[in-house]
Amino acid sequence: MRGALPAAMMNGVSSASTTADDDPLVAEFLDAAAAKPTGLIIEGDAGIGKTTLWLAQLQRAGDRGFRVLTARVGQAESVMAFAALADLLGDVEDEHFASLPGLQRLALDRLLLRAGSDGPPTDQRVVAAGFVAVLHALAETSPVLVAIDDVQWLDTSSRAAIEFAMRRLKGPFGVLLTERCSPGDGAAAGWLKLDRPDGVGRVGVHPMNSAQVHTLISERLGRKLTRPSLLRIAEISGGNPFFALELAQALGDGRSGSDLPLPATLTDVVRRRIGRLDDRARELLLGAACVADPTTELLARANNVSVEEITSQLEQVESAGIIALEGNRVRFTHPLLASGVYTDAGPTARRAMHRTMGLLETQPELRARHLALASASGDEEIFTALDQAADAARARGAPAAAAELVDLAIGLGGDNPLRRMKAAENHFLAGNTAKAATALGRVESIEPAILRALAASLLATVLMYENEHREAVELLRTALDDAAGNAPVQVQVLLRLSFALNNIGELDDARRHARDAVKLAEELGVPGVTSAALAWSVHVSFQCGRGLDEESLTRALKLYDSAFDVPIIFRAPFVHALAMSWTGRLEQAHRELTAVRSVCVERGAESDMMAIAGFLAINHLWRGQLAAAEAEAAEAVERAEQLGGDDVLIIPMTVRGAMAAYAGRIEDARADAQWVLGAVKNRQVSHIADWPGMTLCFLEESLGNHREALEALDSSFLARDQTPSTELMYGWHLPDVIEAMVGVGRLDDADFLTTALEQNGAVHDRIWMKAVGSRCRAMLLAARGDVGAAELEAHRAMTMHELLPMPFERARTQLLLGQLQRRLRQKHTAATNLTLAMEAFERLGTPLWALRAKAELSRAVVAPSDGVSPLTPSEQRVAEMAATGATNKDIAAAMFISSKTVEHNLTKIYRKLGISSRAELGRRMDQDNPGAR
Repeated sequence: MRGALPAAMMNGVSSASTTADDDPLVAEFLDAAAAKPTGLIIEGDAGIGKTTLWLAQLQRAGDRGFRVLTARVGQAESVMAFAALADLLGDVEDEHFASLPGLQRLALDRLLLRAGSDGPPTDQRVVAAGFVAVLHALAETSPVLVAIDDVQWLDTSSRAAIEFAMRRLKGPFGVLLTERCSPGDGAAAGWLKLDRPDGVGRVGVHPMNSAQVHTLISERLGRKLTRPSLLRIAEISGGNPFFALELAQALGDGRSGSDLPLPATLTDVVRRRIGRLDDRARELLLGAACVADPTTELLARANNVSVEEITSQLEQVESAGIIALEGNRVRFTHPLLASGVYTDAGPTARRAMHRTMGLLETQPELRARHLALASASGDEEIFTALDQAADAARARGAPAAAAELVDLAIGLGGDNPLRRMKAAENHFLAGNTAKAATALGRVESIEPAILRALAASLLATVLMYENEHREAVELLRTALDDAAGNAPVQVQVLLRLSFALNNIGELDDARRHARDAVKLAEELGVPGVTSAALAWSVHVSFQCGRGLDEESLTRALKLYDSAFDVPIIFRAPFVHALAMSWTGRLEQAHRELTAVRSVCVERGAESDMMAIAGFLAINHLWRGQLAAAEAEAAEAVERAEQLGGDDVLIIPMTVRGAMAAYAGRIEDARADAQWVLGAVKNRQVSHIADWPGMTLCFLEESLGNHREALEALDSSFLARDQTPSTELMYGWHLPDVIEAMVGVGRLDDADFLTTALEQNGAVHDRIWMKAVGSRCRAMLLAARGDVGAAELEAHRAMTMHELLPMPFERARTQLLLGQLQRRLRQKHTAATNLTLAMEAFERLGTPLWALRAKAELSRAVVAPSDGVSPLTPSEQRVAEMAATGATNKDIAAAMFISSKTVEHNLTKIYRKLGISSRAELGRRMDQDNPGAR
């Protein structure tokens, strides 16, 4: 949404024929914000009047009962991390912080300089999560307006937290920003995103015409200019109200000076305005321009005079309209005047003033910035100050600010491998992987070897984040050699190398390096490190099909240190929750995953919450709670979209597609699966990346399309010399594959996979493998003609299902049992089981399978003939399949009968229908069932 406003209205010109309400975006902004998150960006050139409209909206919001949080951002070079966010939260009552989780409250207290370094370091995500929590707490009693003037100067840390929060707002919120840019150029706060695509409007403030310039000057300055003078001002100012007023003042009274030279640019007029001040006044103003929040006390100390004396001097400058005194605060009347004072002072004066301010400043970060700006090159004092400030900023949850401070040190001549690594790590934590890689440079040239190992490990982490796992593996293998003899670094490298190898499917090497990491961690004796190594080693071994090492996993839980910062996949509680889910202990897994998510919410760990939502979706699906599963899948996709990028969407889209397949939304499932297949094409992907193929396989099998089900999978997956993992998480689709193989007559292949399920189920005591293994064995026995043995095996499967809380799988087995009993002419029992299966599928919300059960039920119960069809239900199904082109072998496998029985049935069908060929059968079936094909 975009609108345009004349600059005249921005400057409160009462005689102008328009007001802010005339633009529908402005007029409707607060109405919309009172109900749902709504943003408005006011964009325009410097001096055009954006702030006036912004202030008017603040007044209106306050009058309407909004809780207004404001920040007016300055251009000063010495801005501390989270300066704007601290302004927004500065007036929020303590009660809204008291209910926050401990980590979030500590983070915000540090941001507001109400807490020191005691306690764990703050993660920037915790700051953002705390900000979101406070906003939602405020919105419980009134709509909230977050208003920021001049967002182009937002400090990086504040912007990251605000951007995070804005996308997660739910309820009555307004976001009002001004940004200096040319209207319509698309630059205005492009980072601002709300939870709906149409949530942000943009209003461009455009230049005034000459009549509006005349009204502005006459009402603001009380002057009547001659028309030539007015036209000159309008032309030179380009309709910019601030520029026009400055030109009018420079022109004098306008009666006799129409030919006086006027400044040609806005910069010139600011320079002329400042040039009228004496040296003492300019020095005072330079001190104010060098800091983000100047006060009379600070300027008095900088000039070694009393507050009263400095106030008196500033009042004289105030009379010139350059500054305004608001209590003890000193504010420039326009940002252009502040930047003009700073620029006009020259580098020598600026450096001297920053040196003075650095000596007065007590905050490490601000002091370091002043010292850095006070010199063209660094010394040990400056480098030490910058290093300490960077560490402090990092501990406060501001890695972007920390990276800027280290970059300052490097730029002043303090370049060394350790600083480059610190800069890279902070850039990476701030989400800027490109800068992280650039900061590291050529890691192979770093000396000594142990630093080279650390740098290579960090660069490999950056590469893995960019999905470049093979390149990461090569770097980490080299790093492992360089780290020889240093156990702490070796453990770090081994875990990252194992993780990278796992992601490219080299599971045996991944397992070997994970075991090596455990051995070294045990020698180190640091509980958090040992827990992480054990948890990951258990996870990788499980993926390799070696079962669950519950003893090691229990020990990892006992040694777990929540303050030890490692990726979630190395955290024992998360690995334990996954293991419970993947071994069929679904209720326990749900409780544990929910608990882990609560911790992630407190930490603001969005990517972790996205992953947990996906795993919870699968857990809900297995437990027969499809609606809850779909809700979790939708949340996973939403969080992935907020994080940005196709890579992060791959798994959530895969999960959402699987849920759609179960829910019978055929086109949605195919669309999501095809999107994932396109996204992973030509990428380095993990060994479980054929999940979209698994989804399509299940979908086609649900529709009875056996060949299409097999074609949906990566053919390499079915290689006879490679037994796939049969654990639930990785072999979830094997029953679909086996059923499809039976359907097309690939009985030996189906037997191979079924045997793997049965054997591994016995070895690892997996109820799921035993249950579905027996079901698949029953299909094979029936396809080979031993229907009696097949029924016994199906009963065995049903017994196993009583120990497994997976109602969909149980219903599938009950459907097969009914089919087998129908073949054995146990019509009443068959009808009972088929009815129960149908009702279960309907209750679970899986309509494709409910239809299959209903069709089988119709074959089990022979209704009185209505004279329409002379065929029995079994003959009817044979006829339908034959009419679609299925071979006798396909029909036999699908119906668990022999090919000879199919031939016999076709002979009877031809005789009853009075036809003699399949072609005639196809036409007859089309006539009897128009539209069915």
